[in-house]
Amino acid sequence: MAEPMKVTTQRYRLGYHLMTPGGWMNDPNGFSFFKGWYHIFYQFYPYKAEWGPMHWGHARSRDLIHWETLGVALAPDAEENGCFSGSAVVYDDKLWLVYTGHHTPNARDPEDFYQDQRVAWSEDGIHFTKYGANPVLTKPEDNTKHFRDPKVWQDGKDFYMVLGSQGLDHLGRALVYRSENLLSWQLATELSKAKSKETEGYMWECPDFFHLDGQDVLLMSPQGLDPDGDRFHNMNQTGYLMGHVNPETKHLERGEFVEIDHGHDFYATQTMMAPDGRRIMIAWMNAWDSPMYEVEDGWAGALTLPRELHVKNGRIYQQPIAEVCQLRENELLHGPLEAENEYALGRKAELQLTFERPAAGRLLLLTDGEKHLQLSLEPDTHRFVIDRNTEDGERAAKLLDSDELKLRIFLDKSSAEIFVNDGELTFTERIYWQGVVSVRVLTSAKNQAQAWNLEDEANTY
Repeated sequence: MAEPMKVTTQRYRLGYHLMTPGGWMNDPNGFSFFKGWYHIFYQFYPYKAEWGPMHWGHARSRDLIHWETLGVALAPDAEENGCFSGSAVVYDDKLWLVYTGHHTPNARDPEDFYQDQRVAWSEDGIHFTKYGANPVLTKPEDNTKHFRDPKVWQDGKDFYMVLGSQGLDHLGRALVYRSENLLSWQLATELSKAKSKETEGYMWECPDFFHLDGQDVLLMSPQGLDPDGDRFHNMNQTGYLMGHVNPETKHLERGEFVEIDHGHDFYATQTMMAPDGRRIMIAWMNAWDSPMYEVEDGWAGALTLPRELHVKNGRIYQQPIAEVCQLRENELLHGPLEAENEYALGRKAELQLTFERPAAGRLLLLTDGEKHLQLSLEPDTHRFVIDRNTEDGERAAKLLDSDELKLRIFLDKSSAEIFVNDGELTFTERIYWQGVVSVRVLTSAKNQAQAWNLEDEANTY
């Protein structure tokens, strides 16, 4: 039997983001709360730092910040070539996992596959039993082989499942199924479908559907979008359609697709409703076309900080959950920063920086002397730009006009998460810092700053 991959060096290991103990990680799965614990699962290949037959890795937390890594929750068996993405729901005092079984009958051709939906359950939230009569759902006749990533929730006595799908017209769509017991499912509606391959994609991965601040939101990751101005410059995108479900047709009457994060390294979101009513989102802090320099160290991939979602000004805002304040240790900065001076932050820090108007042009630079991340704001267009000194380093999006510019930045040993104006825009980046990171203000606009060193080793393996 193969031995699990072991990490060979700590140089890029993150201090407070969830990672694997070794091996490959991608999509977050099964984000849930059960018997006093938050649970997160993730796509996991334990035996190499590369994508392989997918397992479900597993971690739990009391506070969504400090994670304890547990054993593998699901592994492929004789009937599966992979346990693909899915979700979790509490029912009958058990934690149920609903996931996609991935099957490749011809081992020589990985594109010759089919997908179905399966379930497993646990009474203790740690040890899981697969249902003996899996699968519980197979693809409809008007569907291609792409049929995956179930997100399940309960509404009254019924359960609902939104699935990523591709119709025979080769356009992405979201299907909704209904069940009374998680084992027998009937199609309820085609919630929404892409208007065109170029603008909304040929396949919708990792769908999630929820009500938020008076709006119905379909959050998902479409494949196949063409670049359009500042939009859609990663291989695959993540974003949302927002509107209202027509009570008669059961279709989502919605606007255009909107990217939810504008950085290089963000994909495959999943949300949960916390016990206190917050809608919390987490994502894979990587992308399929991003370089992952940690692969040579025996691991790959990480998850973002959990983020609370709200609707404001017709768009979704994201804020780091309040619990991240637990990570703060000693205060590094407090007060205004002088232009062109360098202030050391270290490799694990939170920086809050507010500029008074008319802050515009080049704003600040984060640098370790080798890796650079510059933030700018174009004065007339309100186009906010980040530029890291890598190939294809620029990402940008437009801000609403406001009286001040607020930045909240979380640095870790190989990442940066940037929240602009209380989360109106976010940019998620894997940056493989080589040493101590400093911040340099590049504008004469008045500012106020506060920064903290953040806890290291928030995870246990």
